[in-house]
This record gives sequence, structure tokens and C-alpha cells, in this order.
Amino acid sequence: MAWGQSSQAKYGSDFLSTGGGARALGMGGAHAALANDVTAAYWNVAGLADMQQPQIMYMHSERFSGIVGYDYGAAAMPLKNQDGVLAISFFRQGVDNIANTLNAWDRERDQPKGNVEDYITRFSAADMAVFVSYATQRNEQLSYGASAKIIHHKLGPFAQAWGYSLDVGAKYKTEIADFGVSVRDLTTMQKMWDVDQAEFGDYESQFDSLGATLPTGQNEYVLPSLKLGASRPFVISEDFLVTAAADVDVLFENRQAYYINLGRMSFEPHVGGEVSYKDVIALRAGLTDFITDPVSGFSVSPTLGVGLKLSSFVLDYGFASFAGASSDLGFTHRISLRFDIGRLR
Repeated sequence: MAWGQSSQAKYGSDFLSTGGGARALGMGGAHAALANDVTAAYWNVAGLADMQQPQIMYMHSERFSGIVGYDYGAAAMPLKNQDGVLAISFFRQGVDNIANTLNAWDRERDQPKGNVEDYITRFSAADMAVFVSYATQRNEQLSYGASAKIIHHKLGPFAQAWGYSLDVGAKYKTEIADFGVSVRDLTTMQKMWDVDQAEFGDYESQFDSLGATLPTGQNEYVLPSLKLGASRPFVISEDFLVTAAADVDVLFENRQAYYINLGRMSFEPHVGGEVSYKDVIALRAGLTDFITDPVSGFSVSPTLGVGLKLSSFVLDYGFASFAGASSDLGFTHRISLRFDIGRLR
């Protein structure tokens, strides 16, 4: 199907909004100008250029009382012969062990089949993505980079989609603050769906009786978006460092419900802060999800986090959605572990 026949997928890449690394969650997602490790491949790819040694990271997160699982893994390496850093990142969000009862119902007798468990199968609904990223420094102030993205949606045996896009980012450091900009889906993400109608069995007759047809594959596209950020460190003493950061996500999908908007543009602010002691222990707090609910009015979700650095290991924990209307959907917990390999340059 041609691009002109595609439909816009509002929230089409929201499964990636969890991001990478528990540090970012603890700071409310304000990370566009701050990320300077392997997680920068997601937040602002230009931040990879600040890395001085190879790193690997794994993160697990759960949402909606553990129903939705999210896993993230990444590795990044400075290149010896070039002034650049190469990274690869993997994301998976899924609901597993879903019961498929299509074959367990006897439609002629309008009741479950005998030995019904023999006819029930299990499947997963998963969204996955792979980023291949590269960043380099132009000079001491400016760095930039790009991430090639491939995404894959799989709804058990029924449907799947492949998509691709490109992110670009830049960071600029000044004496006052650091600034970052990330353009996500610069090329407009293209997603191609394919539906296996045979997996619906003889339910086609049921659709016909309702005047409907079985789902079919189609193409979708996701519009570009911007993430703008600023951060600044404050040296309190030889042992204490305070870092403040603020981001705003600018989207063009006409998200008028709940979000701050101006016409088709919507704005999602993120604010965060971190206090670190001797670069070993860090405490974090932030604000995210600034929304206006027609029922409960304006609300915002606070976040908390803690980090611990032990030799080459960095352990981070983030916690969100413990206040306001969002708590009705359960809490969000993230734990990430980063390993810093020996310095190469």
C-alpha cells in the first residue's frame, strides 16, 4: 500500500515512552540535555559522545500492577580510530500469557467445548524496537548524532507490523547550562501491518452477520516530534553536587485531550533534580504527566529515584505514579544496572 494511502497512528510510538534507564524516571524524564551514558541513544543520541569507556545496561520495568512488562538492554563503545561512539539498544514492552479462547467455544451449542482447556492456547502481545546509534563531538561545546530505528509489533499469531525511522540529536554546552534537542522520527516512521485472517478460524461468518469484516493489514505513519531540554549542575561543596534539568516534548499529533496544547501541537513538560554525594550515592525527584482530566482537573505525577555506584557498577531505581489520578492505574517501578568497562580513551 502506498504511503499516500497510509493513516496517521496517533500514539503510534508511545510504547517507547518508557525510555531507558531508571535514573531518567527518577528525574521525571528530564534527560535531553543530561544523558551522557549508554541511555543517551534513546534520550538524545548526541549525549553518547560524552562517553569515555564502553558500557552495557539492562533495565526492567513493570506497569499497571505488573500486567505490562518492559525490558531494555543496550551497549555502547567509543571507537578507537574515530572520535565517535557506537551503540545498539533493544526495547520490548509486552503482555504475556494471554488466553486465546477462539477455539474453545462451541458456537453450534452456544457453550464452551468439553475439556475446554485443551482448546485454549496462550500468546503474547509485544512491541519491540532496535536502535543503532552513532554520535560524535564537533568541538568541546557541540556534539551530535543519529539513531536508525527498526520496530516490530506482534499480536500473537493474528497480526504483526514492521516499521523504520531515524532520530537525530544535538547537545550544546555553555558556561550557564547545557542544552539538548532530539528530533524523533525525523523521516516520519512508516509501519506496515499484516493480518493473518486464517488465525480467526470460522469467525468470518460472525463478522459477516454483524455487517463487518475481518481486520486487514494497512500502513500507518507516525509524525516527527521534538524533545527540548536544559540542565545545569550546581557545586555545593567538594562532596555534594546538585543537578537541575527540564525538558518539554513537542508533538504534532493533535493530542487535545488531557495535554497542554496549541492547535495540533501538544506539550509534555518534565522537570527533575538530583543530589549526589561523592559521585557514589544520588537522590532524585521529578515531575511528569502534566495533564488536565475533565473529571478530576489538573494533575501532575511526582517521581522519585535513588542511585548507587559501586566500582564499575551503577544501580538505579525509579518510582512513579504514586499520587493523583494516575495511581488508579498502579505504580511504575524501574530498576536498571549499568556496567562500565575499562577506560579506552
